[in-house]
Amino acid sequence: MPGFGRSGRRRTAMISTAAAALLVATACSGPAADGGGSIKVGASLPLSGPVADASKPAYEGYKVWLDEVNKDGGLLGRRVELKVLDDGFDQNTVVTNYNRLISQERVDLLLGTFSSKLNLPASAVAERNKMLYVEPSGGASEIFTRGYDYLFFAQPSTSVDLPEQFLAWLTSLPADQRPRTAAYPTQDDPNTDVVIEEFRKELTKLGVKSVYSEKYAPETVNFDSIAGAVARAEPELVIHGAVGTGDGAGFVKALQKQRFSPEILFQTNSPSVTGSYPRAIGAKNTQGIFTTAAWSPKAGYPGNAEFVEKYTAAYGAAPSDDAANAYTAGQVLEAAVKAVGSLDQDKLADWLHSHTVQTIVGPLEWDERGVPNGDMLLAQWQDGEFQIIAPESQRTVDSVVNPKPEWS
Repeated sequence: MPGFGRSGRRRTAMISTAAAALLVATACSGPAADGGGSIKVGASLPLSGPVADASKPAYEGYKVWLDEVNKDGGLLGRRVELKVLDDGFDQNTVVTNYNRLISQERVDLLLGTFSSKLNLPASAVAERNKMLYVEPSGGASEIFTRGYDYLFFAQPSTSVDLPEQFLAWLTSLPADQRPRTAAYPTQDDPNTDVVIEEFRKELTKLGVKSVYSEKYAPETVNFDSIAGAVARAEPELVIHGAVGTGDGAGFVKALQKQRFSPEILFQTNSPSVTGSYPRAIGAKNTQGIFTTAAWSPKAGYPGNAEFVEKYTAAYGAAPSDDAANAYTAGQVLEAAVKAVGSLDQDKLADWLHSHTVQTIVGPLEWDERGVPNGDMLLAQWQDGEFQIIAPESQRTVDSVVNPKPEWS
């Protein structure tokens, strides 16, 4: 693709002395031919810390992809090995980890970590070292404003577009049925910051008055005071910028203690962690909660049904959005390597900038920033099931629960 030629030696970043646990995943069966040793793929994930519940499925999604690619002959006729470091949801550690993967573990390819908070600094390490970086999550706008050539997002859209489907549903309601007030509690994170600001801006245009808007630290575990302040404000709509089940469920349980149940509740991220979220707040209490998802287990895209079947067989539960996003990132990486026929990082990036990749979240194509051109899905918990309600082409249920029932 014209304008994307790059030259120069890879600059190897210095690694700090901080230690991190190295996990090595290999496929369970079907070893690929070893034409010059295995291909090493490196990633860092917050497998411990406050978002470990969401990151664990992502690691499992990577491993399902790894198993598939090796059973299919590997990459370039070589077996693929996945090296994963635990960053504990710490920005300094994630930088150390990617430096270590590149300079010490000598990985051939990179996959991204979890959340905008971590992918923001991690992608900078990859860019300095001129290595392709396909991230499964991390849609904050600031990640894509730095002129990076090697960065690609493996979801249909970024955070700035996340409110779109929910706002379309809300504006479809008669004016007298729309909420008049809203509260915006949010974790202080680059991703949720963008989403909540976009929600607040657009809802204000619709005449929805903000009655509460505060950020809380990522390490927050007690949400009683936040829920108390929200309850006293009595908003009809709550838009919660949650990062994982920890803060998403923690806030809901604190609202339950306050005996306050908003008419409409939208949370980012946490409701899509379909394994742990219902257990954390009580399955009946999920009823009517909205969120946005990048992927539907019922979508008819090629390979999606097989992914759901293989993941469920391997881990005893249906995959979450995070698992699917990680698997998708692997699909993108695999497609580029097979098409280019080498591990040349410049050629891989150039190919992705000029081609469409078929994935389980649909066809993905990217602009010069690495931003995909697609739509997120509006989801809602209904009768214990995670359902897609928009867009119409991906809908898995015809009804919408509104208002949300009281907590059980």
